[in-house]
Amino acid sequence: LNPWDVMLCVSGTAIACENALVVAIICYSPALRTPMFVLVGSLATADLLAGLGLILNFVFQYVIRSETVSLLTVGFLVASFAASVSSLLAITVDRYLSLYNALTYYSERTVLCIHTMLAGAWGVSLCLGLLPVLGWNCLHDPAACSVVRPLTKSNVTLLSASFFLIFLIMLHLYIEICKIVCRHAHQIALQQHFLTASHYVATKKGVSTLAIILGTFGASWLPFAIYCVVGDPDYPSVYTYATLLPATYNSMINPIIYAYRNQEIQRSMWVLFCGCFQAKVSFRSRSPSDV
Repeated sequence: LNPWDVMLCVSGTAIACENALVVAIICYSPALRTPMFVLVGSLATADLLAGLGLILNFVFQYVIRSETVSLLTVGFLVASFAASVSSLLAITVDRYLSLYNALTYYSERTVLCIHTMLAGAWGVSLCLGLLPVLGWNCLHDPAACSVVRPLTKSNVTLLSASFFLIFLIMLHLYIEICKIVCRHAHQIALQQHFLTASHYVATKKGVSTLAIILGTFGASWLPFAIYCVVGDPDYPSVYTYATLLPATYNSMINPIIYAYRNQEIQRSMWVLFCGCFQAKVSFRSRSPSDV
């Protein structure tokens, strides 16, 4: 057994378990039907599928050796991870809208916008996953192979370019969110004639949280995306594994950042596992910009 394949399988198992719990909580709780939690559910579903894809890839690689199965598994992984990254972008857009259009956020237009974004994200992800299955692969042309077999160099270049574009959009939106948060803190300070320590701490915490979110996303995916562009299929496969494994960690961290920190989901977990809600534990309802 290749130790890297084992680590990917273990990573996939952890990803699947974490995100399956999030999906179960959101499906179990009728209160979690707002656009915010629809987006979190979409992210958890995509990461759940990605985790299952890693497990299936390990099983089929060592149990069932077939070109058709290999293509289907790779296409499944591409679609799942693409849906995960797209869902992260949708969550970022939702956060921006919740701050920029705070007065009109809770409207039917927002619900329609969220559903449209998710439909587009999953549609594009499915198309990207079908490309290698429909023939954009290097099974019959080894010279066209990329560092991720059986994907071609042009295929991984397209995927990497898409990631870079999404990363830049997220970076721009989070910078705008930081500006809005700082502007709100300044307006509150002007109304109260001074900037209290609590306002400073809250603003600093909000900016730090956004930096952690974007930094985690970039640190997980950027090495793999860059290597897909500059790497050569003749390089040792350990380079591919060493950059791909951290990318999978993003799907492992997502539930912690976007789900388990949310107090509404924490309350639903109490209900799901304990059968009743402990009234002595207080929860504060959060807005999308807090999630």
